Amino acid sequence: MNKFTNPLNNIKVASPCSADWNEMIGDARKRFCGECKLNVYNLSEMSKMDAEQLLIQSEGRLCVRFYQRTDGTVITQDCPVGWQAVKQRVSKVSAAVVSLVIGLFGSLGFTLAYNKMTEPAYERTMGTVAYPTPKTSPTPKSNPTPPSVIMGGIPAPSPTPKNTPKKPNNDEVKMGKIALSRD
Repeated sequence: MNKFTNPLNNIKVASPCSADWNEMIGDARKRFCGECKLNVYNLSEMSKMDAEQLLIQSEGRLCVRFYQRTDGTVITQDCPVGWQAVKQRVSKVSAAVVSLVIGLFGSLGFTLAYNKMTEPAYERTMGTVAYPTPKTSPTPKSNPTPPSVIMGGIPAPSPTPKNTPKKPNNDEVKMGKIALSRD
């Protein structure tokens, strides 16, 4: 009885190709190579079953691209190592989402607590305001200085001398047009 062997375990590349995958036209699973004029299939982007069916059904020349472990097994899209990378990505995204939600609720709680702390401690009332009349402050009593007392007789006022203007002599009075001299 023939024992079924996995075709992925028997892949050998006869002649490695130097064409650049990024310059080929197509998608992640299949691209067209302009140098060899063939479709190049990326086995690492296929499930294990799809990759096996492609290898079994292909007749003749087949160009493939794949990643291989050191033990010789081909890495496919559904391999456990690939799932581990997906799980790590999902766990990182979920951790970021959980952190975001916790941060939002934390900031919301902080805001609510802050608003409660800043509520006024007095009762709010509404209505017209009656302004009380301002109290007048008493004016301070001044402390007058006591009058000084002088005792004794008052002297009689001395007569003020009469100043009569002195009449100028006719020799002192001069009248006429003025003439300025330059001395």
